[in-house]
Amino acid sequence: MSAPTTKNDLQRLPPWIRVKVQVGQNRTDVLDLIEDLDLNTVCQSAKCPNIAECWHRRTATFMLLGNRCTRKCTFCAIDSFKPEPVDADEPGKVAEAAARLALKYVVVTSVNRDDLSDKGAGHFAETIAALRERIPDGGIEVLTPDFKGRRQLVEQVLAAKPTVFNHNMETCERLTGPVRSGGRYDRSLSVLTMAKQLAVPGQTATKSGIMVGLGETDAEVETVLRDLRTADVDILTIGQYLPPSREHWDLDRYVEPAQFEAWSEMAYEIGFKAVRSAPMVRSSYHAEEMARQALGTDKEIRLH
Repeated sequence: MSAPTTKNDLQRLPPWIRVKVQVGQNRTDVLDLIEDLDLNTVCQSAKCPNIAECWHRRTATFMLLGNRCTRKCTFCAIDSFKPEPVDADEPGKVAEAAARLALKYVVVTSVNRDDLSDKGAGHFAETIAALRERIPDGGIEVLTPDFKGRRQLVEQVLAAKPTVFNHNMETCERLTGPVRSGGRYDRSLSVLTMAKQLAVPGQTATKSGIMVGLGETDAEVETVLRDLRTADVDILTIGQYLPPSREHWDLDRYVEPAQFEAWSEMAYEIGFKAVRSAPMVRSSYHAEEMARQALGTDKEIRLH
């Protein structure tokens, strides 16, 4: 159990949390390309602390279906108000951006679009198809909403055969209600279970992630890990929650690196194939490496 954290402790970052500041032509190129194609990235919208490092490596996580979410999760920096019209050209523009960046592995996510009849599932499938056409030797990871737990929508995405299907649990069951607007712990587990059942064995891995520091206990973290293994999830990420602003969910504690390592060891022991557990880990951090590990190949991931 990590030591109790005082309010004074929370006002300053501990020494193990350091955001890398990297500038240069690569970062400028990524920003220019995103602006040129009028695309959104979760890197910008969710204020990811790893944006400088990832953009310096010429990688980005594309965010579909606009920059406004129909849910208002208390941990998230993405705006929540009237959603934007769906851009029918967006799948092609994402594929164009991936091709220009010479990406071999692409991560795509979206805002929640509960206003759409298919919750955005069709847009994910179209984006996978567009990426396959432009970078046929690449891999693709989708980080999806829960699609309200509708099996046919999960199936629609899996039918397009992504390399990794990711849906984040975010937190423990007790905190899901107040932290995840419109989210349900059991429904998220159900989505991950469906995804595994619908995926082609050995070709598509399943993945999920959680944040710590929201008020959960170490025991509750372990329960989430066991629940995810019951759903046969292959890949796990655990990272430190950092509030985007003072208006967001309060930070409860900074978890020490040793505890992250202990969770990593436990996760491997109970059967996860690939695990990243550290303070600065986020959902798509080093995603290709984890996909390779989970799918048992040292070769470049390919779309199927």
